[in-house]
Amino acid sequence: MFAGALAGLSGVGMAAYAAHGVTPGTPQAAVVGSGVQMHLVHALALLGCAFWAVRGGWPTQAAGLCFVVGLLLFCGAAYVSGIGGVRLGPVAPIGGTTLMLGWAFLAWAALRG
Repeated sequence: MFAGALAGLSGVGMAAYAAHGVTPGTPQAAVVGSGVQMHLVHALALLGCAFWAVRGGWPTQAAGLCFVVGLLLFCGAAYVSGIGGVRLGPVAPIGGTTLMLGWAFLAWAALRG
C-alpha cells in the first residue's frame, strides 16, 4: 500500500511537471507523458496488489515487486530521456518488460485465488 501511495504521489507530481515544465507538442513532452501514464496506472496496480496480497499469496507480492522495479526503470528512463535528454539504452524496455511480468504474476494470483 505504501509503494502504491508513494507512486501515486510522485506520479501526480510528475504530471504537474509535465504540464508546466515541458514544452507541449515536443517529442520530449510525449516521452514524459508516456512515463506519467505508466506511472499513474501502475500506482493503482500497486494498490490493487496490496488489497489482493492476502488472498493472492506470493504471486501477488511478486507482481507488486515487478511493478515497483518496472516503474523505477521504465518511468525513470522516460523522465531522464524526456527531461534531461539522456538515453539509458535498454533500461526502458527492460522496465516495460518487468511491468508486463508484474501483470502476468497478478493474473496468476487471480487464478490461484
